[in-house]
Amino acid sequence: MFSKNLGRYWETIVNTMADGVIVVDADCNILTSNRALEEMTGYDKRELAGQPCTILGCDVCVSDGSNAAGKAKLNCDLFSRGKVVKRRCQLRRRDGKKLHVLKNAAILKDSSGKTVGGVETITDITDLVEKEEVIRELKHLLLPQESFEGIVGKSGKMADIFELIRNAAASDAPIIIYGESGTGKELAVNAIHRLGKRSKRPLIKVSCAALSESLLESELFGHVKGAFTGAGKDRKGRFEAAHRGDLFLDEIGDIPLSMQIKLLRALQEKEIERVGEQTPIRVDVRIIAATHRDLRAMCREGSFREDLFYRLNVIPINLPPLRERPEDIPLLVDYFIRTIRMRTGKDIQGVTEQAMGLLIASQWPGNIRELINILEYAFVVCREELISVHHLPTLHPEGMRPPCRPSRGEGDRTRKEELLRILENTGGNRQEAARLLGISRVTLWKLLKRHAISIGPLIRSEPN
Repeated sequence: MFSKNLGRYWETIVNTMADGVIVVDADCNILTSNRALEEMTGYDKRELAGQPCTILGCDVCVSDGSNAAGKAKLNCDLFSRGKVVKRRCQLRRRDGKKLHVLKNAAILKDSSGKTVGGVETITDITDLVEKEEVIRELKHLLLPQESFEGIVGKSGKMADIFELIRNAAASDAPIIIYGESGTGKELAVNAIHRLGKRSKRPLIKVSCAALSESLLESELFGHVKGAFTGAGKDRKGRFEAAHRGDLFLDEIGDIPLSMQIKLLRALQEKEIERVGEQTPIRVDVRIIAATHRDLRAMCREGSFREDLFYRLNVIPINLPPLRERPEDIPLLVDYFIRTIRMRTGKDIQGVTEQAMGLLIASQWPGNIRELINILEYAFVVCREELISVHHLPTLHPEGMRPPCRPSRGEGDRTRKEELLRILENTGGNRQEAARLLGISRVTLWKLLKRHAISIGPLIRSEPN
């Protein structure tokens, strides 16, 4: 017997190793293993002894049917090639969890040259694989394929916006960005600055709606010591801070009329005066403004100066509301789910087909900001892999009622049935199925693997 020829010090040596060790016979039955393998897999060596190596669920082992004795015959690289070198594979622990490993193996022969078994060393690389997945997630978040300078979208309207931003960035003319609250105006500003000639200079931002008239004047133009109560020292304004760079005036429509006159002079003369001082200071600044208001209507009403409007409205960019680009919603949902998952650590992979339909049909008065808030809420209440309609109560009033939670087994069956139904409806088209679910193709692949669903000429589900 091969097992009787093990070295005298086998147990002492292999049990001090950090890597797992398995010895199998010529039929791939486990003869013995070491302590490290027990810790990795959760199996006691006595449980493994005599079992086929398939008990570890290696994802690269392929069955070739059965031999004459009725035992599974494996298409094993070890016995077909004589060795396995640095092969990445995935095992299944005793508790069902995945174990990512690096495998090396060699065959063992007796004195006559006959193959009598094999020995495998197993290195646990689960932490490394998880870190690689985190890096891939971060790369996807930082550089999503369907995005432009961090703005996610592939609809025709967004393609036109991306082209306009690219062209506007090359100009020094004033730019004004129109859009409802939550449409991503600040993202567009950041993109213009990064793509423009002034990208190596500062981008200074001012929220015009957040400051009173007196504070806004000091914030924009600066002040000298003693100019008003509390002015204890000279202070540069935002115009000076943005010299040779870009100055972003957010909510420009909220500037009072008296300040509009001073701003117009600064734009026309390209010089400012600090509060409490009459010495002009030359500034070289490109103005990027943004507003959710209708400035033309405000000009007709007399609440916004027409001359300032034409000074600002040189290159207008109109960001479409989310309801006018529904084809971008699955992309945005996937992107934000990845972002929230990275931050929270919850294993939520996407949304159900019904939930995606509800998201696409919504009017989104709060636009992208509202979408983010709804997904944040769903992450708090969802305890499943996919966000369902009842996790979106603000979009679906019936969702305010506490849902009847299925058991874990019932939940798995429901998710599996939904995956199978969507794959049947799409003819096995993974890309279309992922779009309907609001997840990436990589996430879909993980779900298919988890639920043992294979896609070939026929879509079939292996029994769990």
